[in-house]
Amino acid sequence: MTERLESVEGRIRVSEQVEVSSLLLQPARPRALLVLAHGAGAGMRHAFLESIAERFAARGIGTLRYQFPYVEHRTRGPDPEPVLFATIRAAVAAGREAAGRVPLLAGGKSMGGRMTSRAAADEPLTGVSGLVFLGFPLHPAGRPAVSRADHLDQVDLPMLFLQGTRDTLADLSLLRPVVERLGKRATLRVIEGADHMFHVLKRSGRTDEQVLDELADATAEWREERT
Repeated sequence: MTERLESVEGRIRVSEQVEVSSLLLQPARPRALLVLAHGAGAGMRHAFLESIAERFAARGIGTLRYQFPYVEHRTRGPDPEPVLFATIRAAVAAGREAAGRVPLLAGGKSMGGRMTSRAAADEPLTGVSGLVFLGFPLHPAGRPAVSRADHLDQVDLPMLFLQGTRDTLADLSLLRPVVERLGKRATLRVIEGADHMFHVLKRSGRTDEQVLDELADATAEWREERT
């Protein structure tokens, strides 16, 4: 039997001048809540986020998705870091209220995940017990580097990196040493054949739906073990 899901649209106040949309998806018996940020080029209703949120919920992980202001107001973005950080903190505060007594996680797709960790490095995210990165953007495509990961040394939380072997924004030969440097705080789960959006080629013998299931399973297993 499929577990009943509750979907609630809401608003999150970032400042006196700024509010953003949110979407809470909760299973009937949640075991955790993930405050889930979108990537740079798409909002909280992107098909990938819709699909992964449903799979998380099927495994007992609710999600609170939200918009960054530049997406909410359809302006050129992304917003400056202080605005992104303030939005993340406001979303985490809303997540704490929605989570009740279950563990609270935070993270996101690509930029959303990296900005969540940047915010956590700048100042701890109260109540958050772990970070989830759905494709950490370690560097721009074709420009391998690791400086985008320097701030992770200041993040004192368990971190899960979900990365595809065809991700052009995260050369695994560079990411693996970063994860090793972080020690027991960091877990890397490599998704064979997946690109930055976790698409796989037909010749791989796998489907995008199977990859989404793998992402959700890996997150649920990590949550039980590490948070």
